[in-house]
Amino acid sequence: MVKFFWGLLKEARPRQWIKNFAVFAALIFSGSLFDKTAQLQSLAAFLLFCGFSSATYLLNDVFDVERDKLHPFKSKRPIASGLIPQSVAVAVVLGLIVTLLPLSYKLSPSFFFAAVSYLILQLFYSAYLKQVILIDVLVIAAGFVLRVYGGVWAIDAHLNVWFLLSVTSFALFLAIGKRRSERTLLEASAARHRETLLHYPENLLDILTSMFANSTWLAYAFFAFLQPPITARQTFSSIFGGFELPLAEAKYLMATVPVVIYAVMRYLYIIYEKKEGESPERVILTDYPLLTSVVLYLIMVIGIIYYLRT
Repeated sequence: MVKFFWGLLKEARPRQWIKNFAVFAALIFSGSLFDKTAQLQSLAAFLLFCGFSSATYLLNDVFDVERDKLHPFKSKRPIASGLIPQSVAVAVVLGLIVTLLPLSYKLSPSFFFAAVSYLILQLFYSAYLKQVILIDVLVIAAGFVLRVYGGVWAIDAHLNVWFLLSVTSFALFLAIGKRRSERTLLEASAARHRETLLHYPENLLDILTSMFANSTWLAYAFFAFLQPPITARQTFSSIFGGFELPLAEAKYLMATVPVVIYAVMRYLYIIYEKKEGESPERVILTDYPLLTSVVLYLIMVIGIIYYLRT
C-alpha cells in the first residue's frame, strides 16, 4: 500500500510544480509582494495549479502508457510500469478536477477561466495535439503563459503587453529546447515513442531555438525599458553623487537584462553541449550557474522594485 501511494505521488510529479511558481510573477512585478491579501491569493493560485497540473500529468500518462513503455526513462513511471492501474489514475484525475474547480471560481472568476482553459488545452494535447508538429510546442508554451496570467487574474493585477511577449517567448524557448533535447535522446527510437519528433529536422529546431532565445531577451529588454523610471532612495543616489551620474531617477530594471541574457546563453549551452533540455525543471534545480542566475535575478528585481525606490 505504501508503494502504491508513493507511486501515486510520483505520478503527480511534485518536481514539475516548480513551473507553477510562474503564478508569483504578477505578485512581484505588480508591486504587491508585501500585500497580505495578494500573497494569500497568489499562494492559493499556486496550490490550485499544482493540483491541476498533477491531474494533467496523470491523464497524459494514461494516454501515453504504450509509448512510455518504449522510453528509456518514462517506462519506469508507475502507470507505464503497471504499479498504478489506469482506472485508478482516471478516478484521481476526476476527483482533483471536481474538487479544485469550485475553489478556483471562489478565488476569482478570471482565474477559473484560466484553470478551465489550461485543463481543456492539456486534455486536447494529451489526446491528439502532441502529435501535430509546431502546434505541440505552442500548446506547451500556452500552458506556461496560462500559469502566469492565472497569477495575474488571481490578484486582479495588470502587466503590459511586453510582459506577455516576454513570457510567451520564454515559454516557446523552453518548449523548443525540450523538443531539441528529446530528439537527441531518442534518435534511435523516436518513431516508436513519438512520431512528431521525426518531423522536426535538427536544422529547424536549431533555427527555432535561436529565434526564441533572441526574442526572449529582446522582449524582456523592451519590458524593462518601458517601465516607468524609479526614483531611488536618497541614501543610494548620494553614494554615487560625486560621479555626477543621473541616479536619482532612472530605469533601474534595465540592470537585470544582462542577467537574463546570461541565463538564455547558459540554457543554450545546456541544450547543445550538455543535452539536458528535455526536463527544464530538473535543469533549473541541478545546473548551479543557471540556478545562481535565477536567484540573482529575483534578488535584483525585488531589490529594485521594493527597496531601491523611495
